[in-house]
Amino acid sequence: MSCLEYALFRELSIILQAVVVCFIMIIRTYALYGSSKRLFAWLTGIMITLSIAVSAGSFGQFSGDAVLLPGVGCDQTFTTATAARLGLAWVADMVFQLLILILIVYRIFKTRRSLRFPLVARRNVIDIIFHDGAMYFGAMVLVNVPNTMTYYSASVSARGSLSTLTSCLSVTLVSRMMLNLHKSMDAGILSIPSQDEGPSLAVLTTRVDLQSAISPHHD
Repeated sequence: MSCLEYALFRELSIILQAVVVCFIMIIRTYALYGSSKRLFAWLTGIMITLSIAVSAGSFGQFSGDAVLLPGVGCDQTFTTATAARLGLAWVADMVFQLLILILIVYRIFKTRRSLRFPLVARRNVIDIIFHDGAMYFGAMVLVNVPNTMTYYSASVSARGSLSTLTSCLSVTLVSRMMLNLHKSMDAGILSIPSQDEGPSLAVLTTRVDLQSAISPHHD
């Protein structure tokens, strides 16, 4: 594989990782909205449209330079036009994440007063989704804004230099969000649900209560 082919594969893999992260965020929002198929189809359609547009715009006219430096590896640079299109992909990702956050905040404020289900572990599921989502978005803004700026205002050699860090941080944080949600709703991934006959902490009961609490407010 030549350096240019490696560079193209690297950019494609970063976009694929972003698509996976966005899809996980869609699933979380879909669950929060009482399994609304209309919302799921709407968000998925937006994600697919953005992905196709970004891929076509970024790689349809992909141009740059990648050379093999002894002891270093492939040194990748982009032309100004290609860097601008790749930067636009990160802007689209940030806009989509903002849309998800707005939907989560709207749903939480709409249903907070009417939700009635027992606390599991430390907090209820609504608080966990909101706090984790807000922290994720805040962290991604802090790293994605400088990353996007490198495509437009940095030197040729520094264009896209933060993209790998941004992608890895996004995957790590969304994985941590899912693990935290699972941990808070259960005793752990490898645990066996309690068979306690009492009225409170069964996982199945918690999920049913959440669904029934949200569903009456589904439009």
